[in-house]
Amino acid sequence: MPLKTTRFDIQDHLKTPEDRLLYLEAAFDDGDPALIAHALGDVARTVGMTSIAKDAGVTREALYKALSETGDPRLSTFFGVIKALGLKISIEADQDAA
Repeated sequence: MPLKTTRFDIQDHLKTPEDRLLYLEAAFDDGDPALIAHALGDVARTVGMTSIAKDAGVTREALYKALSETGDPRLSTFFGVIKALGLKISIEADQDAA
């Protein structure tokens, strides 16, 4: 008998601000810039890409492109999206670093 699967959509799991924050924290902990951009795109789509783009000062199309799997957002776009999502970035020392 074939294995029955269902389609996974991250949007179904990012319903609360806390869910979105934890998702982004995991992406930042990984440290891969492409993964971070993609995770920001997932969260922005959950919140509403049009309003995030407007608040970030870019077009919706440019935001989709910047936050795609192959996108590489400018730093100004990155911080605009962070601010539009009601988040802020903080820096802390890596205790494991030499």
